Amino acid sequence: MARRAASSLVSRYLLARASAPAAAPPAVPSALRRPVPADGMRGLLPGVLQRFSTAAAVEEPITPSVQVNYTKLLINGNFVDSASGKTFPTLDPRTGEVIAHVAEGDAEDINRAVAAARKAFDEGPWPKMTAYERSRILLRFADLIEKHNDELAALETWDNGKPYEQAAQIEVPMVARLMRYYAGWADKIHGLVVPADGPHHVQILHEPIGVAGQIIPWNFPLLMFAWKVGPALACGNTLVLKTAEQTPLSALYISKLLHEAGLPEGVVNVVSGFGPSAGAALASHMDVDKVAFTGSTDTGKIILELAAKSNLKSVTLELGGKSPFIIMDDADVDHAVELAHFALFFNQGQCCCAGSRTFVHERVYDEFVEKAKARALKRVVGDPFRKGVEQGPQINNEQFNKILRYIRSGVDSGANLVTGGDRLGDKGYYIQPTIFSDVQDGMKIAQEEIFGPVQSILKFKNLNEVIKRANASQYGLAAGVFTNSLDTANTLTRALRVGTVWVNCFDIFDAAIPFGGYKMSGIGREKGIDSLKNYLQVKAVVTPIKNAAWL
Repeated sequence: MARRAASSLVSRYLLARASAPAAAPPAVPSALRRPVPADGMRGLLPGVLQRFSTAAAVEEPITPSVQVNYTKLLINGNFVDSASGKTFPTLDPRTGEVIAHVAEGDAEDINRAVAAARKAFDEGPWPKMTAYERSRILLRFADLIEKHNDELAALETWDNGKPYEQAAQIEVPMVARLMRYYAGWADKIHGLVVPADGPHHVQILHEPIGVAGQIIPWNFPLLMFAWKVGPALACGNTLVLKTAEQTPLSALYISKLLHEAGLPEGVVNVVSGFGPSAGAALASHMDVDKVAFTGSTDTGKIILELAAKSNLKSVTLELGGKSPFIIMDDADVDHAVELAHFALFFNQGQCCCAGSRTFVHERVYDEFVEKAKARALKRVVGDPFRKGVEQGPQINNEQFNKILRYIRSGVDSGANLVTGGDRLGDKGYYIQPTIFSDVQDGMKIAQEEIFGPVQSILKFKNLNEVIKRANASQYGLAAGVFTNSLDTANTLTRALRVGTVWVNCFDIFDAAIPFGGYKMSGIGREKGIDSLKNYLQVKAVVTPIKNAAWL
């Protein structure tokens, strides 16, 4: 399969979905035509009988064509048991059944991993290696990712529940692209010579920061691995990475490929475990020079506190969001519906930057709501390994029940449940694509990050109003703008207090585009040249000059 730049891959995937002929939804079994009890949902939605394209959700799960070979901790180049000998199960979201038991790292394992990373940085070849050779290793790694594309995608889908087509056609190729991007940067990181007001030679050096601690989330395990590991290695650092306890498998597999590419032992260490034990130990470790975290805002605050109370290590945080998606009255409604649908429902709605507040101008509001409902009813929900499935299960029972509680809150607060609102089937963590209209700014579903397939549609009258309402959030990660007016687009892109604004597009994640948020959506930026700054120290070296011919 040809590998393309990340932005073109996402665009092509979205266009293919938009242009595909919509099949009529199959008849829904009677067991699915009424609210099914889940977290107290029985009887909540009387009379709401929906027809989703759900045939795949009620069939037997497909057996993945990949073996789970790596379940131990990766420390100093070797897969080892946890110090305690404990393991924990990682589950298949399609069924809730155990895929494998994985080594459970804790503080002692973090100590072992940090010691290996410190030795590799202080004594090993990696930071002393030429930048060109580091680049070559990362390029070989990218080649191996492409070679093992299907295995990586299958592990990601099995452990996470995302559609296999999404993992294989978009996400794994994006990982390879990111690694090539950072391989290109490795030998282009340089300092400056700056003039001083006197007879001095002044050099500005950019040095690797040392040992980095990295904590990645469960919604995009492989991509977040690449976002963290790529810039850290390009800059010459060593690292300890803690996987999300929900999705440890793909990071362990891909780390083995990294060592096959020639990475020296101890440079990358991977510890699977839980936040309160392994994560807290990493964030507070006195021999870690920097910590990077992607996850919830509440956990980000804890990470920041632990870093401050230990050795005041530098911190970058990519946190939650409640992104506005603004549709103006000059929009092509059909196109806007499709893009807004993608912005919210992509990856089962489990995106930090999901367009979860859909603001629609009052002149096109009613038309938009009806067409959004029709699109949701055509969404194919089911086994993510099945061809054509758009939406798999949520990650686990905890997230599943959390989403259903938010749906209950939307109904209780007076929002109009347009479609969906319940689980699908009686096995696994599948939720109907859900839409609320007549949503008000003060409702929980309009304020808090749901992280699920729940679209909230709000009505607005004019530009000044929607700017004020869109910015009235604790978050500031991203926004979408849909308009045919260049003036309107320019006004909104400058007025919205967010880190990324997509105009007439959404979820374009090119390797060179920085990503991060304002306000409580985080600190610092991932990807692009800005991500390198997270892993570099700046040092000024000043030397006197005697009898200088020039200054």
